[in-house]
Amino acid sequence: MSSLLRSPRFSAVALLVAAVLGLAVANSPLGPGLERVLDAHSPWGAIGLDLSVSHWISDGLLAVFFLLIAIELKQELVAGELSNPKTAVIPAIAAVGGVVVPAGVYLAVTTGTQYGHGWPIPTATDIAFALGVLAVFGRGLPSAVRVFLLALAVLDDLIAIVIIAVVFAHDTDFLALAGAVVVLAAFWLLGRRLQRVERGRGLLIAALVVLGVLAWWLVYHSGVHATIAGVALGLLLPRPSGHTVYERVEPFSNGLVLPLFAFASAAVVVPDVGLGELSPTFWAVVLALPVGKVIGITLFGSVATRIFRAPGRTTLSFGSIMTVSVLGGIGFTVSLLMNELAFARNEEILDEGVLAVLVGSGIAMVASAVVVSLRARRYRGRRELSEAESTE
Repeated sequence: MSSLLRSPRFSAVALLVAAVLGLAVANSPLGPGLERVLDAHSPWGAIGLDLSVSHWISDGLLAVFFLLIAIELKQELVAGELSNPKTAVIPAIAAVGGVVVPAGVYLAVTTGTQYGHGWPIPTATDIAFALGVLAVFGRGLPSAVRVFLLALAVLDDLIAIVIIAVVFAHDTDFLALAGAVVVLAAFWLLGRRLQRVERGRGLLIAALVVLGVLAWWLVYHSGVHATIAGVALGLLLPRPSGHTVYERVEPFSNGLVLPLFAFASAAVVVPDVGLGELSPTFWAVVLALPVGKVIGITLFGSVATRIFRAPGRTTLSFGSIMTVSVLGGIGFTVSLLMNELAFARNEEILDEGVLAVLVGSGIAMVASAVVVSLRARRYRGRRELSEAESTE
């Protein structure tokens, strides 16, 4: 069961099913009941945690997902594809293109309206979904394609983390933020000590868990989005401990956290309006995700490949970069979060943004399935031809 929950295929299918189910339930007779459940508040307001069920999912559970992203990011930066600047520079530039161009497309479509602050929505790439689609349809593609996609998606998420921390911070409580920094420093020191001791490890682990929860609470009260606490904790964990946490928590994240977030985020009522009455935000996101991402990643990645090409270093072809760029248009999880943060005070536009993310990511999924399948078939054909020639 654990191996199934770790599978990129399972993660992608679970996210898709959860999103479709959330949308279906919200638009069924059960919709009002679901809305009441998601809007219900916890009884913990006395300790400063007066959150609805929906916010517990997006602010609380989703911090677990960002914890894993940070652990993966640290692994890539220290010992993975991003540890060598010469190797990391091309996916880094491609990732910047995959953020700048979609944001530009969004701003171009919404120019002259009051919705320009939603520009971060189409800048994200969903790692789980993109890798899942590649795993399902990409049999036969060279491993360099997956490596490039992973590096690009990780860097893309790093940019998304910065955007969440900077753009969506509100009424910052610097005292709470300072407290979070102190707690995180204590977490880092205990994490380092954990690597050097054999006795009392259980007590140290319990202390780390308590400090992690306290850091999350303080970041939540600071006005910075609480998921940033998960990022900080993941980056501060020593790599061996981070690997252990990743191995143990990934099935929980893939099997519960992400599907639950997808279900809750997609549970919106489809507006009973004509296409012409939809806001510019809807059209901006629908266009920016599948189109802006392809243009940005392909253009910036191809230029970077030409500039930083070096003898003896394998570089992706234009076709392979374009294949990755189509996969990059699957925004989904982080795009849904960006939408929630951008339009939290405008329920109508918030719902349209959710639908736009689902439609835009859906278009990117279908396009990815076609492009990846054709590309993989071409590589398999070449390999079969090469093997046939070698046996003659």
